[in-house]
Amino acid sequence: MGFVRRLLGGETTRVGLFVDGPNVLRSEFDVDLADVREAAAGEGRLAVTRLYLDEHASSGLIQAAEANGFEVVTTSGDVDVKLAVDATAAVADGDIDVLAVASRDTDFKPVVEAAARRGVRTFAIAPGEYGRSDALRTAAHDAVTLE
Repeated sequence: MGFVRRLLGGETTRVGLFVDGPNVLRSEFDVDLADVREAAAGEGRLAVTRLYLDEHASSGLIQAAEANGFEVVTTSGDVDVKLAVDATAAVADGDIDVLAVASRDTDFKPVVEAAARRGVRTFAIAPGEYGRSDALRTAAHDAVTLE
């Protein structure tokens, strides 16, 4: 739907970026949040930009994320569940044309598949070659691996 709007010169494609903090922001991946944001922005206008963290996230990480334009969502429960519910709600509510999920977790495959069934384009962002979920990458319409 968003792709068609772009082709027809209509409304800008709205991208919802949902970042799985505990699985992306690991020292072995050395991911820069600006790179994640830039990858998603290549798909259209960022309408939702959320980073999900657990309750033990440092205040420095939260401040850095907010400085990079992320809405930070912290949870005492399972980060994956909160992200999946919020991403699914954004799709169901029609708030986004493209669902971008940054994770290395195969748990988000059903969310990506559900979005695709509703006509929402999907984009998987992997935090590095060794942090890539082939199942998530294959389920999405497009994918990128950050270097």
